[in-house]
Amino acid sequence: MKDLTKGSITKLIFWFALPVFIGSLLQMTYNLVDTKIIGYVLGESSLAAVGSTNSVNTLVIGFLQGLTNGFAVIAAQFFGAGDTANFKRTVAGSFKYGIMISAGLTVVVLIFLRPLLKVLNTPEDLLKEAYDYIFIIFAGMTILMLYNVCAALLRSIGDSFTPLIFLGISVVLNIGGDLFFLKVIPMGVRGAAVATVLSQLIALIACLIYSLKRYNILWIEKKDFKSDASLCGKLMSTGCSMGFMSSLVSIGSVTLQSAINSFGQDIILAHTTARRLSELFMMMFGVLGTTMATFCGQNLGAGKYERIRKGILTSILMGWVWCVLCVITSYTIVPAFVKMLISSDNKNVIDTATLYLRVDSLLYFVTAMITIIRNSLQGIGDRLTPIISSGIELAGKVVITFTLVPLMGYWGVIVSEPIVWVLMVIPLIVQLIKNPAFARGKNNGG
Repeated sequence: MKDLTKGSITKLIFWFALPVFIGSLLQMTYNLVDTKIIGYVLGESSLAAVGSTNSVNTLVIGFLQGLTNGFAVIAAQFFGAGDTANFKRTVAGSFKYGIMISAGLTVVVLIFLRPLLKVLNTPEDLLKEAYDYIFIIFAGMTILMLYNVCAALLRSIGDSFTPLIFLGISVVLNIGGDLFFLKVIPMGVRGAAVATVLSQLIALIACLIYSLKRYNILWIEKKDFKSDASLCGKLMSTGCSMGFMSSLVSIGSVTLQSAINSFGQDIILAHTTARRLSELFMMMFGVLGTTMATFCGQNLGAGKYERIRKGILTSILMGWVWCVLCVITSYTIVPAFVKMLISSDNKNVIDTATLYLRVDSLLYFVTAMITIIRNSLQGIGDRLTPIISSGIELAGKVVITFTLVPLMGYWGVIVSEPIVWVLMVIPLIVQLIKNPAFARGKNNGG
């Protein structure tokens, strides 16, 4: 466990964020290797089929991740305040409500999955493989949700290292499973999905056993599961706020995906590859956002407002340093990365993916602020502003899909996110400055 309410702010943020960063790097590395394996073993068509499901996958799984991160914010606040009884009830509630929501979501999504893929303009020749892959992924979403609950609760008590260990185990198992189910037992794209679910299940079991043995504070009893209207309200409002925040962003991406899918296989493949790399570039923003949600939650519970202010400003500066590195990479070695990932010399795909990354990376400085401020606001109790900001992103992407994309083609997709980012960051900055916890930090000498 690590108390984030005491000690050097910069060092605490760095050492908490480092395992989260390595974990994100591992996950991104797996995504890239997964792309490479599917493309190499099954070919461009299968890779495009899997890629066509990215946005809807991110929509559903992103909601569950946001939900569990929201639960962890409440846990961090009780941990920072030293309220063990409510912390344990939060742990119990996180598992209870998480299972209920993910189970219900699984049923709904699987029923409407095929019509949804058709609404997204998934090409007919890719539809079967796309459905086979994403059906298995969604069928196992409760397993992923439980692992996310476990990892988020560990981070709420300052332990960002243990989730890294079990994520590493999951990634290794996933890569091994890909090779086994694609080459030894040729199951096609379904094999890649089965490998993902099985690796998550093994990591979940191992993480639960280890965590319960190491931290007594995570032990919960039957009494901790008793309904508490006040705590339920906090968990659901914060969890759903972060879940909807992620979902609104993803719905916008789903809308854009429907336009992208209409451009044909080369553009789908180029966009899929570019998004994989952009996720790699932007992972530091998510890492710092995750860190600040916990940091702000603990310090809000402890009433240390000056640390909240300093922590947010410090993390934004860290994010901007990363942005400089991303821009340099985009304008030097990105084409080689794209070629390596698609396992092909398809010039149209390589040029299109490179163009996307070179344009969007110039506005990463804004994206860093969005992610960090949005998560920080959640950590200090502002559940509404992040949703408003995400709503702006959704509205912007929908408008662009029906205006700029028909006029500009794929260029409309490329410029959509930079335009929306600039619009999104404005309400976040305004509300952060006005937030009592941030303002008190200045008044207290922050």
